[in-house]
Amino acid sequence: MKTVLVVDDSRIMRNIVKNTFSLMKIPCQFIEAGNGKEALAQLQGQEVHLVLLDWNMPEVSGLDFLKTVRAMDAYKTLPIIMVTSESAKYNVIEALKNGATDYIVKPVNEKVFAEKLAKITL
Repeated sequence: MKTVLVVDDSRIMRNIVKNTFSLMKIPCQFIEAGNGKEALAQLQGQEVHLVLLDWNMPEVSGLDFLKTVRAMDAYKTLPIIMVTSESAKYNVIEALKNGATDYIVKPVNEKVFAEKLAKITL
């Protein structure tokens, strides 16, 4: 079974993301983190196949987490999809330039998730 790390400082948003996956009948297990610092600890503690990452979080932002993880050889090819309310073109470009696999603007829905996930092997 694949493991998905859902990183968002909002517990409600983490639940929405998990519920969207459940509705799509994608068999996976979830681990959660409320910020980038927790996410780094979770990532290094077990095998993760996909990261769904918010941008604005306390302690370590999504972008800083992304930069840190992409600098580590072990995670160069790990799919990381930004799931954020940051919709400015500048933010999208910044995330992709720093190694995000893809970008989803909240609110999330099954159709958008399906399109983005179709591009990666989960």
